[in-house]
Amino acid sequence: MVAVLDSTRAGATVQEVLGFGGEIPIVGRLEEALRIDPPPQALLIGIATQGGWLPEEWRPALEAAMEAGLELWSGLHTFLGDDPALAAAARRAGVAIRDLRKPPAELPVSTGRAAETEAYRVLTVGSDCNVGKMTAALEIRRALEVRGLRTGFAATGQTGILIEGRGIAVDAVVSDFIAGAAEQVTLEAAVGADVVLVEGQGSLLHPGYSGVSLGLLHGTMPQGLVLCAMPARQTIYGGRYDWVTIPPLDEVMRLYEEASRWVRPPERARVVGICLATYDLSEREAADQLRQARELTGLPVTDPIRFGVDEIAEVIARLASAEPP
Repeated sequence: MVAVLDSTRAGATVQEVLGFGGEIPIVGRLEEALRIDPPPQALLIGIATQGGWLPEEWRPALEAAMEAGLELWSGLHTFLGDDPALAAAARRAGVAIRDLRKPPAELPVSTGRAAETEAYRVLTVGSDCNVGKMTAALEIRRALEVRGLRTGFAATGQTGILIEGRGIAVDAVVSDFIAGAAEQVTLEAAVGADVVLVEGQGSLLHPGYSGVSLGLLHGTMPQGLVLCAMPARQTIYGGRYDWVTIPPLDEVMRLYEEASRWVRPPERARVVGICLATYDLSEREAADQLRQARELTGLPVTDPIRFGVDEIAEVIARLASAEPP
């Protein structure tokens, strides 16, 4: 990464703003980024707007980036390559527009094939959206690979696709094919793998995104679930859903396990660990929340960033190595 374009934080570094990321500079104008050596090759839209739409005020910057020879990489629901003005600007500049959320032209309807994989399948699920499901999956993958397990990561969102280099953004898929898309990425990630970690999306509790969450749950046919939550959050995220209260963790666990059983009777997926996002809590408050969650659920509980995921990785490694019945 050459630089971050953010007029509200110009002059700082990514490390200073986020607490990680090193000395990557934050600049206020595109022209400043273009003067950095080596210069950027692409402009990545790293903001997830509400609904994923393109704000009109961004157009001049996008067109200027293409005129300067930069590709556009976008995770928006608005496909920039389908926008007549932006597509014409890309052709004039001879650069590519890469819409990360654009699904493949043909997707299958799920048929339960994911259950046939030899790899142990784990899906990260959430009490809400934006609680660290992708982060948990990536950290667990790293811990499993250290233990010698071949681990595939199935990306199901735009950021995961950027990291992995492949995947399908399931929230951009026609509803009939969400489970089929989830099945497809699971099968691809399972090739040569001992464990497949599927990036979760949304939450069964979220009025806006529950359909995507259920499609992932049924399409991946997981054996294990890692439940992600944010202890400080009492209602569903987004400012519009204060009327939806998030239940206790043990109740959320039961909801996911029961929903998985609908397509695999009498079997069902089991929650094997819990990851909490505690970045807004002090170290002492975070430790107290982890202790309470362990007492409530009887499961390994951690904050993947603060405390690592070794205990959950050990559980998954043991389950993945178990002889089939």
